[in-house]
Amino acid sequence: MHLRSTDLRLLPASFWYLSRPQQSLRQLHRQVSVSQIPAPIPFVPDVKTFLTLIGRNLLQHANKISSWESLFSLSSSQLRQLGVEPARTRRYLLWWRERFRKGQYGIGGDLSNVKDAVAEVRVVEVPKDGSARPPIGLEPTKKIIVNIPQSISIQGPQLRSLRSVNGLRVSGARKIVGPYVQPVKGTDGSVATLKVQKGMWEQKRGHKVDGGERRQKEIRRKRRQEEEQNAGK
Repeated sequence: MHLRSTDLRLLPASFWYLSRPQQSLRQLHRQVSVSQIPAPIPFVPDVKTFLTLIGRNLLQHANKISSWESLFSLSSSQLRQLGVEPARTRRYLLWWRERFRKGQYGIGGDLSNVKDAVAEVRVVEVPKDGSARPPIGLEPTKKIIVNIPQSISIQGPQLRSLRSVNGLRVSGARKIVGPYVQPVKGTDGSVATLKVQKGMWEQKRGHKVDGGERRQKEIRRKRRQEEEQNAGK
């Protein structure tokens, strides 16, 4: 069928979308996906580590997700086709994927010095924010926990730019406390390591009361009937 130029202008936009070459659509999808893929971070350098941290036995699916790009671009239906079941597991993975994309990490996510899935943290004293400038040696200080190896010296202006590691705190004189912290021997707890472990970022599932929200009324109704029957005997 031959269409005049005036007829072509009247065609809906959907016609032009559907008539695009498939290769162009794939290229467009690829460009959109790549723009939404976050870069790995030192504590989470690959797919296996990500699945290890978020827990819920998702590590068993690591061999089904071929790359970091796939991890952040596969849809729920594609994950289902790969065998990631049940549906709540896929929803949980997608939920954590979106959090990671927004920079919302669990403990260890803000660490920058990580080697072989292990980070070293230590206590240092830094000047208090907003403090006046008293004589040298009398400046008020506070203790924070930093992710800088003991082999690296910190002094002078560097101290003012340091930020404390999230999720950890100093207890007592110089002891580091927090989840998954392992003190280094001979340091009285002022130096510790944080190692990638299964389920470190896992969000625990809530306990279903009487079968959960959807079945709660039915289960409670049956229970009342049984109680009434037992009471009448």
